Formats: sequence, C-alpha cells, structure tokens
Amino acid sequence: MAIQMKFKVEKQLVDQEGIGRARAAEFTVPGTFGRPYTVKTPVFMPVGTLGTVKGVTPGELRNMGAQIILGNTYHLYLRPGHARVESFGELHRFMGWHQPILTDSGGFQVFSLAGLNRVDDDGVTFQSHIDGSSHRFTPELSMEIQRALGSDMVMAFDQCPPYPATPEQVQAAMRRTVQWAERGLRVKLKDHQLRFGIVQGGLYESLRVQSAREITALPFDAFAIGGLSIGESPDLMQAMARFTAPLLPQDKPRYLMGVGRPEDLVEGVRAGIDLFDCVMPTRNARNGQLFTSQGKVNIKNARYADSKEPLDPECSCETCTQYTRGYLRHLFVCRELLSARLNTIHNLTYYIRLMTEMREAILSERFEEWVESFYRKRGNDVR
Repeated sequence: MAIQMKFKVEKQLVDQEGIGRARAAEFTVPGTFGRPYTVKTPVFMPVGTLGTVKGVTPGELRNMGAQIILGNTYHLYLRPGHARVESFGELHRFMGWHQPILTDSGGFQVFSLAGLNRVDDDGVTFQSHIDGSSHRFTPELSMEIQRALGSDMVMAFDQCPPYPATPEQVQAAMRRTVQWAERGLRVKLKDHQLRFGIVQGGLYESLRVQSAREITALPFDAFAIGGLSIGESPDLMQAMARFTAPLLPQDKPRYLMGVGRPEDLVEGVRAGIDLFDCVMPTRNARNGQLFTSQGKVNIKNARYADSKEPLDPECSCETCTQYTRGYLRHLFVCRELLSARLNTIHNLTYYIRLMTEMREAILSERFEEWVESFYRKRGNDVR
C-alpha cells in the first residue's frame, strides 16, 4: 500500500489582498532505503538529467545542502534504459545518491524536441535525438519507466503547449494533459513513490483556472505549474505563476517547473511556491556565467585577468574560499575541466543558499525586507 506524503506549513505570509503567499514548509518523502526523508522548503532541486548533476559528485551535492535532485525519464529511457537502471537497484543506487529523486515524465521533451515527434491523443511518437530510432511514449509507459527508476516523486505525463499559442492550441494540450493524468493514475507504482499532477493553461488565466480545477480534483500527492519559462518574458511568467499558485491546494507542495533565474526563484517564493528546478546554474557555469550576491559575473571578461578577489565574498563554497577571479578566468579561457567543476560548485551553492536565506526570512517574518536587500545588492546585475 502506498504511503501518504506528510506536509506541514510552518509559516505563511499574507499579501495585501489577504492571499497566502510566501511560505516555509516541510514534507516527508517515504524514501527507498527504509527511512523517511524530510524536505524543507522552499527548495531548489539541481538537475541530473542522465543520472548525474554535471561536474559534481553526490557527496559534493550533499555538502552544498542539496535535498532533492532530478532525473529525466526520456533520457534515461534511451540511455542506459530503465530496465538496466532497475537491475542496479534503481536510480538511487545506480548513481550513489541516497536522498530524494524527482523524475520528469518526458513531457517537456515533447515540447523541446518538437521537430522529432508527433503528438496524438494516445501519446507521442518520436525519433531519438541520439540515433534517429523511432519510439512511442504513452502516459502508461512514462509511469512504467519511472516505476522502474524508483524515483521518490513521479511526474504525470503532460503536454506543454508552445509559446506563443492560440487559446485553442493551449486548450487542446490542457485536455490531453488531464486525460493523460487520469490514465497514468491507473498505473500502479512502488509503495514509496509519490505522484505530482501538472497544471497547464499557457498565459490564459481562464484556462489556468480550468486546468487547476480539473487536475487538483485528481488524487495526486502534490501539484506542479507547467508550461512557463518557454519563451515568454520574465514579467509574464512571474505574473502567471503568481496567479496560478493560489489555485493549488494549500495543504500540498507546489512546484514551478523549469524556472531558474535567481529573480524568478525569489518571485516564485513570493507567490507561494515551494519547489523549483532549472539547468541554468549548471549550464551557465559551464559557459562561464556565475551568479553572485552582487549579480552575474561573466568570468571570461578580460577585466578579471588580474583580479585577486574571491568570486563572491559572501559565499563559503570551495570556489570562493580557495580561488581568485583571476584563476577562475584562467581556467575558463584555457578550457580546463576544473573550470566547469569549480563554476558549478559555486553556482549550485549560491542557489541552495538563496533558498535557505528565503526560508529563514519567512520564518522570522522579514521576507519583504530580505527581498528588498536582494534586489538592492544586485544593482546593475550583469558585470
């Protein structure tokens, strides 16, 4: 028999309209090693698409304070194959990560690899981006793959509409998302696995209301906001997240999918969202863009060649306490592998610390003061 998620809001702030917004909470994941794990929110989840967060080890992630990491159903299905992962003792043991894992359903790849797939009401036929071979994904198969992977949190298979899209296109994707969610719920998972439903609706408020009403009527353990940060402006994305968050149940976790600029995390928490993920901190690290308490730093800039300053004087990670900006620039321009590692360690530490600071500010009822300080310190942002 499946174990129910335990969720508790420790502190929630109320906006001027009387709507509950920023909140600090905790929920318990049953766990795959015979012991439950408590997640404290708000939380940022590093993305480990292929069973690895690029450039860092599970031990390093734990030392940073990471609580949950992501794996991707579509990519792990193609390589090395979900049956093979299960034969190693599921994804936790395969990659050596003994804390919670959330797996995406593969639905976003339907959107991002649109040139390689064909969508119909039953599912998606797609060509592998690796070798061009043909595959068929259905809501049932997505659940079966995630069951084999043994993740703690399983995402419903959904259709993310493109941006821009007409109301008719968004409504068609929303209708499929609900139907696919219902079909996925009929597939039995392992006892420890929790299910997340996904609200779609694009940038249309009436469709977000309809989608939230239909998805939250289904027996999911938590709910996610999908279909944002896919090309619309940050202002539009933030406004829709703020509109949608109160439509989701107060007594279950809320997850804003794939949104990851520091400003977007702050505004997401401000809206009342608990969980976030994005490839931005790791991808941008490999490209030399680093996030600091004073804003973004493009480490390849020549101005840093002689800099003996730490990257971020407010950061206690190895990168900032052991190395200078000049050395980090040297590594990057020489394309040394250590560059990607040190940059990634810093960016992820920054993101995780950002969430910790917001949680502490909420609990002490000084969140708006913290937000004001966050924006003031960033100044012009890009340097």
